[in-house]
Amino acid sequence: MTKRPNVIICMCDQLRAFDVGCYGNEVVNTPHIDRLSANGMRFELAVTNNPVCMAARSCLLTGQYTRTCQGFLGNYNDVGPDGRPWLPEYPEKKRRFLLDPTIPEHLKAIGYETVLFGKWHVQPAPFLLGFDYSLYPRVHHRHTGQTFIENRGEGEEVQGFSVDFEAKQVREYLNEIGDRPFFMFYNISPPHMPLDDAPDKYLYMYRPEDVPLRPNVYVNGKLPYDEHWFKVYMWDFLYYQEQEPYTEKLPERFDLRYLIARYYGLTTWVDDMVGKLMEGLQENDLTDETIVLFMSDHGDNLGSHHLFNKGRLIEESIRVPMIWSGPGIARTVNDRQVAQTIDVMPTIIDLCGGCIPDSVQGRSLSAVLSGSQDQLEESHAYIETDRGEIGLRTTDHLYGLQLDEEGNSTTEGDSFFDLNNDPYEMNNLAYTQRQKEIGAGMRSRLMHWNENTPRLA
Repeated sequence: MTKRPNVIICMCDQLRAFDVGCYGNEVVNTPHIDRLSANGMRFELAVTNNPVCMAARSCLLTGQYTRTCQGFLGNYNDVGPDGRPWLPEYPEKKRRFLLDPTIPEHLKAIGYETVLFGKWHVQPAPFLLGFDYSLYPRVHHRHTGQTFIENRGEGEEVQGFSVDFEAKQVREYLNEIGDRPFFMFYNISPPHMPLDDAPDKYLYMYRPEDVPLRPNVYVNGKLPYDEHWFKVYMWDFLYYQEQEPYTEKLPERFDLRYLIARYYGLTTWVDDMVGKLMEGLQENDLTDETIVLFMSDHGDNLGSHHLFNKGRLIEESIRVPMIWSGPGIARTVNDRQVAQTIDVMPTIIDLCGGCIPDSVQGRSLSAVLSGSQDQLEESHAYIETDRGEIGLRTTDHLYGLQLDEEGNSTTEGDSFFDLNNDPYEMNNLAYTQRQKEIGAGMRSRLMHWNENTPRLA
């Protein structure tokens, strides 16, 4: 019997497609990701089904929409000591969410060793979802002074940068795996904030004056300036929760270009880790028998439409890099198929010779990856957010609806963009006569999806 291919999902956090070299950015330096793209298939139109961390990662692992696998549409919050929403540092050790089998569970059932390195931010704990081994940090983001949990153990703080620590553990695993087929979920936290917590090499790699700006960062001719969000980007919870004294004042001349320059630096940090991963595969003669998927969980608004962070139904939030490389995968760029997060699970199961379960709501991209088709019968993505926005992204358009608290569509808040002629979403066609039939059809499909997609009770 031919050995099944190894599989690595290498996922970074909050990297939008527009800020990667092979996606057309001429300033940011991502040679390793670009090389992976040259040796595999890059989806030009890759979309997250929910542009926030926990929701997107849950979609990935289950092949289901967030409402179906997770129930709630954002990050999990418990009630803190003061009665306010509180983000737990560690996942639960009981399975209340993601009830249907996950990628590691399916692959484990057909003989794979399953391992997790790096960010988890999923409920429940990894061992309940099929991982044989896990090493992951607590939820709150920081790249130094981070605490890691190994398997079911207690947390332990590691020295140095957590990104480097994770890369070292990945390399050691590849050195020791031998001939056993494995599935690895390798998560790299940058370029998610805190942007000030990184080696100097990356902090000062890019000059703010060299940073290109997307046209939609200007509103009435002005760039966005938001001191609160700038501090969140720089220091994350050490600013908004711990209120460390050094987070009280931004660096001099801090503006949007300064912010994006830091973001680019951490993006190159991610790229260097991808390079280390590929080196590890090559040194252990694993390259030709390993499928590698590089992607992000969601994008980053970075000031577009004067919005920050993620979680919005706009291209900056939902468009992600998605690059597949490995045995049987064609070397090309696909700009016809809208690839989505929930497609990852069925695609991997298909490529590994497993049976895709009925619980999966995504579709296998294997025919596209092999080069036998450039587009499946369905080429679209449904998107939901914790703000009540839902959307339908096709190859050419994005239609959005605003839901009320009961999950029903409202008569206001529609958005409809022709992304070929208006890629920066400057002209909402929803309440005009332009492309009226296309818009009406997309709205009808979106309402049908909303009414018929099951929710976790």
